[in-house]
Amino acid sequence: MDQLYTFFYGTILKWDRYLHILCYLHFTDKRNAADRTEENFDGLWNIRDLFEILNSTFSKFYNHSENLTFDEFIVSFKGRMIFKQYIPKKHKYFGIRIFKLCDSDGYTYDMKVYLGKDRQHMAQDVTATYSTVMELMRKIQGRGHILHMDNFFSSPELFDDLVNKQIYSWDIVRLNRRGMPQDMVPKKTKMKRGDIHIRTTADLTAILWWDNRHISMLMNIQNAPGEGNFCNKGGKAIKLEIVTDYNHHMFYVDKGDKMDNSYSISQRTFKWTKKLFFNC
Repeated sequence: MDQLYTFFYGTILKWDRYLHILCYLHFTDKRNAADRTEENFDGLWNIRDLFEILNSTFSKFYNHSENLTFDEFIVSFKGRMIFKQYIPKKHKYFGIRIFKLCDSDGYTYDMKVYLGKDRQHMAQDVTATYSTVMELMRKIQGRGHILHMDNFFSSPELFDDLVNKQIYSWDIVRLNRRGMPQDMVPKKTKMKRGDIHIRTTADLTAILWWDNRHISMLMNIQNAPGEGNFCNKGGKAIKLEIVTDYNHHMFYVDKGDKMDNSYSISQRTFKWTKKLFFNC
């Protein structure tokens, strides 16, 4: 224990005092609680003010890198809450779902807590993923940044609007997205290893590359490779530069999550507000 002891903390705040503050830690007056029956009920009302202060401060005092990553992660929590998520594919199954915009150092530049379906955007005939990405892009638009995201979020409609805001991307995409070329279905193309098929319209370029399986990518910047077959002398497909670049930049949110877990000071609690507070 002597090797883990840090003298600095004890001189600033005693352990008993810390536990006393933690016991009565609240972030708003419960007498001003929001009405859950209202249509625009904010599930984050009891920590909303502090969350917005921290979120705005993260971007106010930091200059982020050119390449940014947008992704989701889970703050582990198994207690009772109205917007708790269960995602079996994640390492943390239950908890608070947060969308993050991170740079190459894993720094969180902007974030949003998922509170359920957004009725306002549903009425505007746009997908939930589209509205979430566009909401977190409001602070970086017009600056020429390069954004990377998972195929869960990417779509031709989104990329078309991002390029109008001077935000550029080359990411993997699902071929069944609305607006993707219909003749790029792997069963119809009869591709072999190393083959590359490209389709272009306006500012968008769709790429289908076949290695051990098909990889479909979408770009809104004009630097696509040539179409044809690209294999080395051993018959192995030569990996595309944009695929290598995408794999290099996509781990930024995971890097930030790893840093959060390394320096976590949270304790077991039944209050999700404390869990989210310590994570922030």
